[in-house]
Amino acid sequence: MTKLMQVGDAAANSNDASLETEDGYFRIGEMAKAFGVTLRALRFYEDKGLLSPKRDGSTRLYTRRDRTRLKLILLGRKVGFSLREVKQMIDLYDPTGTNVKQLRLALEKSEKQLVRLQKQRAAIDEAIGDLTQAMNIVRAKLADRQPAKVVNG
Repeated sequence: MTKLMQVGDAAANSNDASLETEDGYFRIGEMAKAFGVTLRALRFYEDKGLLSPKRDGSTRLYTRRDRTRLKLILLGRKVGFSLREVKQMIDLYDPTGTNVKQLRLALEKSEKQLVRLQKQRAAIDEAIGDLTQAMNIVRAKLADRQPAKVVNG
């Protein structure tokens, strides 16, 4: 979760002027391209209350805050948090506060997710071992059933 918080801090302080409009906003296509997501994904995150772009007619304009939130959403999803969990954590952010409640919640959820990931890793390691063993048995059976090659000499 430290990385998650560092991403948030870095995103909040980043200066990506190449994508900004004259008034400091980012258009939906620029956001999608910059983060490697679809327009549909951005609209979905908006529908779920994770992002709240401003509107200029039908044009969505994203702020630096939205960029930071999107970075946190994507990182949270990458480590296996649900969108609901991500929303709970980032909604607690208070730019004028200590964010102790947010940090405690993030740590609690991260500890639980780490346990889940470690269990998944153990299950995957076991599956890899089982599959490797089965493949070795199949190879041995194939070798026994193929006629011996005659070497000309």
